[in-house]
Amino acid sequence: MDLITKTLFLYGEAHAAVPDRCAGIEFDAITPDENGITFFFKGAHMWKGYHGPALLSNQSFKELDDIHHIGHVDAAFRMHNPANQDVHDHIYFFLDDKVFRYFNHSLEDGYPKEIQEEFPGVPTHLDAAVECPHGECTEDSVLFIKGHDVHVYDIATKTVKTKTWAHLPVCTSALRWMEGHYCFHGHNFTRFNPVSGEVSGNYPKDARDYFMRCADHGHGGGSKVRKCSEVKLDAITTDDAGKTYLFAGPIYMRLDTHRDGFHAFLITRTWKEVTGGVDAVFSYSDKTYLIKDDQVYIYKAGVPYILVEGYPKTLKEELGIEGHVDAAFHCPGEHTVHVIQGQHMRDVDLTATPRVVTRDVPLPVSDIDAGYCGSDGVKIFKGSQFYHYESPMILAMGKIAPELHNITPEMMGCQE
Repeated sequence: MDLITKTLFLYGEAHAAVPDRCAGIEFDAITPDENGITFFFKGAHMWKGYHGPALLSNQSFKELDDIHHIGHVDAAFRMHNPANQDVHDHIYFFLDDKVFRYFNHSLEDGYPKEIQEEFPGVPTHLDAAVECPHGECTEDSVLFIKGHDVHVYDIATKTVKTKTWAHLPVCTSALRWMEGHYCFHGHNFTRFNPVSGEVSGNYPKDARDYFMRCADHGHGGGSKVRKCSEVKLDAITTDDAGKTYLFAGPIYMRLDTHRDGFHAFLITRTWKEVTGGVDAVFSYSDKTYLIKDDQVYIYKAGVPYILVEGYPKTLKEELGIEGHVDAAFHCPGEHTVHVIQGQHMRDVDLTATPRVVTRDVPLPVSDIDAGYCGSDGVKIFKGSQFYHYESPMILAMGKIAPELHNITPEMMGCQE
């Protein structure tokens, strides 16, 4: 076989071997990068994000192939170590007995290293690895998985404790996603407690329903990433635990988890009694208030969100107002909810019984979709733009509408 024929043959073999993750495959490794983009690895290929074609891994991480020539990744994770910004959010890849460290898709000086040099006590030829921040684990840690053994590496002390979780499937990859830890095996995944290994709920589940976009699979109501100029919000709120939720049509997104990417879910997945979207949402005193038509649904904060007994109630019963609500927001540390109806803002004292409107002021803006109050002031959303005010009082005193600002990809994960 001459050189040209051999080259064409090898090209054809490589082309034919391009994997299709929607056909159901077992990943070698999964990790997010510092920008919240999740990479899925299989053999010499990878996928960037939750949709799109397979790409050659060495196009983005060329040293993995240039140095090792093995065409695969054993395990990978993104470091969570805010106490050491030199390594925080850096990506680690494991191949045989070596570890590679990347940042901004560039291999860092001094790598690859022996695994034992970087992570004393951690075995070679790993099956999977995943970060475990303090609060989810006792300390900032990394779970290194080999067979049924889980080697818990304490980042600060560089010590390892080994646990055996024979009840878990053998993980070929693992991922921390939206405060959950997932073991991937075959084309399925199982969520597990990173401290005890306990599995709660109905598992395994098909990865194609949650971690990629495939025909006849999915959980986000068929939602797609919109252009920022097409965004139209219904509500946005931050609860007392610091979780920020955006609502648009039948879906919601968690904005505070942007390090894991922006992901859409059906509202009924979390607040099962509320169907057909919401008109306004606000959070107060460890509870989330969802307003739909003339009904108010109050949920106890925390997962799972549980509807308070006796709800929904009417707007008149709960807030002392009537008519369509365009937006509602509550500022941290206050006991007032600001309700926008048409071109009026009505303030309701949430400590009063019964609740009544304490202030009714005209606004210099109209056709409002959503409102939000945070540490940087008040944002009033109108289509794909928003007004910014330093406080509700300045909003109430305003006579002229301020400059409109555009919603950005950094705010809500939309596209330019």
